[in-house]
Amino acid sequence: MTTAFTDKPKRAARRTIEEMKLTNAIDSTAIFIRERRKKLGYTQEELANRTGTSLNFIKSIELGKKSVRMDKVNQVLALFGAHLEPTTQGNNETSTP
Repeated sequence: MTTAFTDKPKRAARRTIEEMKLTNAIDSTAIFIRERRKKLGYTQEELANRTGTSLNFIKSIELGKKSVRMDKVNQVLALFGAHLEPTTQGNNETSTP
């Protein structure tokens, strides 16, 4: 009986690494926004009003939710003079604030 070669473990490992990078970027962004907001003395509601987003969106960002829209995140980051840029698959660099 022969066994077919499979690269599933390698693909799973790559996916895990990419997920870890994404999680780190999201966590870094959440911390950055929360710290800048507090430094400026804004409540979450004030930040939402100043950036044209909702209170729930600001809470989602600061909680590190993965489902937030990048354009909206950049809308918030613009208030602090920062932005995120998408990276292409296989690129080892990630943009964080």
